[in-house]
Amino acid sequence: MGVITMMYRKQRNYGCRIHDRYEWDGMRVVIMENEKVRVGILPDKGAEIFEFLYKPMDLDVMWLSPNGVQNPHRYPGAYANPSTNFVDYYTGGWQEVFPNGGPPSRMKGAYFGQHGEVSQAPWDYAILCDEPERIEVAFTVHTRKYPFRLRKVLRLNKNSGKLFIREEAENLSQAELPAMWGHHIVFGPPFLEPDCIIRLPGQPVIIPHDEPTSRTGRRVGGTAVSHWPYADGPNHEKIDFSRIPPPGTKSEMLYIGNLQEGAYTLTNPRIGAQVTVTWDHKTFPYLWYWQEYGDNMDYPWYGRTYNIGLEPFSSMPTNGLQTAADRGTTLLFRAQETKRFELTFEVGESKE
Repeated sequence: MGVITMMYRKQRNYGCRIHDRYEWDGMRVVIMENEKVRVGILPDKGAEIFEFLYKPMDLDVMWLSPNGVQNPHRYPGAYANPSTNFVDYYTGGWQEVFPNGGPPSRMKGAYFGQHGEVSQAPWDYAILCDEPERIEVAFTVHTRKYPFRLRKVLRLNKNSGKLFIREEAENLSQAELPAMWGHHIVFGPPFLEPDCIIRLPGQPVIIPHDEPTSRTGRRVGGTAVSHWPYADGPNHEKIDFSRIPPPGTKSEMLYIGNLQEGAYTLTNPRIGAQVTVTWDHKTFPYLWYWQEYGDNMDYPWYGRTYNIGLEPFSSMPTNGLQTAADRGTTLLFRAQETKRFELTFEVGESKE
């Protein structure tokens, strides 16, 4: 991993504050923090959030991969494979996915690598508000293969554990273009451990991925749709997917649909910590539920990981843009159309 360096300038040491004179492995770092949380963002790597630390418990809820934070622009030829480039430099944490979700796919004559164009691209940023009571930073990127501009504004308020995100995706062309758009949010230890609980409002359904994600098999016994939180296992036993299982459990990929609200909580009752995520479910009507518990011994995990992804998404499955278009789940952008989206991410202490 790289070394953090700081180019000094006068900064506040109280209330809401921004530090944007850091570098990590040659990449710019923007730190947004207040009395409750510290949020680390890499503008040069997709504006990804690699840290979300809850200060009262010294608890980072984001998963950090065994490879740590790496600069994908330092050795661009060494891992130049559109099928694996995302995971070769995968930090864990939280990425933006657009316009392709999953493996490489073609659309409108363009060839997209895994998880699209923006997750490893450099984003521009601008500080919009820098006051003790509130801070806001805008991040912007223009895609190259698709004619789009994405802009998102991150906000923290004083003495709050909630991050507010509002964003927009603008079609800059005269063509009508389908797209997949999502937030690849992944949790890991020390926050994630067995018996953590996922709660979803309403009566959502579980839609299994079409095939296993590991050679050792899968947790579900088929692809039948079921009511959250239960699905049938290989021996027709009921599996409660709201409870996080122990290490060594088989990998799985599910989609949660029929959302009446865009919301979930992930609670660790042992340590009394909780994450609550809310979003516009009319724009992102699916929640991807990715599970890696250390059973997958193949590339790229090799039994080293214990993490889940709970990822609000516009589309499914994670087979690429063309497959999502064939299934009619993509967002369709008319010529010059802008779509807007809002999400909140809050860390705090649970009452369990």
